Amino acid sequence: MIKSEKRLKELSVILNRNNEADITEAITGLRDTEPFEGAIALLASYYNGSDEKIILKTIENFFNDIKDQAARIEVITEIRKPLKHNTISMLVASCWQSGLDYSDYLSDMARTFLKGDYNTSIECMTVIEESVQNCTRERKDEIIKIIEDSPLSGVNEKNALTLELITILER
Repeated sequence: MIKSEKRLKELSVILNRNNEADITEAITGLRDTEPFEGAIALLASYYNGSDEKIILKTIENFFNDIKDQAARIEVITEIRKPLKHNTISMLVASCWQSGLDYSDYLSDMARTFLKGDYNTSIECMTVIEESVQNCTRERKDEIIKIIEDSPLSGVNEKNALTLELITILER
């Protein structure tokens, strides 16, 4: 991932114009260029504040198609932010849909599982299930401890989901 203030500024200008065709073209064009730092944060922020269905879908598709391992930390950084539930859910879903290995970030996924809404928690569970085979027993036990020690782990609507997640981690 390269650092390019120029490309980041250009993308920001396009997003601020609020022209659906230009934004869609710019996001689609990102797939054909070398990834640059800041684009993920910019797109996540735009997604969080927009209700334009075509643009939202274009951003979702972009995130789902990320193939650069270096992008994982930027996606996780956005997941950690206090964004809307649908934005967090989209970002977490992109983690497993991209096919990238998020095993280094399963603690973040567990915390997001605990504080997220039901849909986000299901997405987190999928990421954990897809990545847990790359973890040591010690790491799995650390994640179980995060879940069991959290005051959020006993929330009724997610209780069965939480028990299933622990079962996945105990394997």
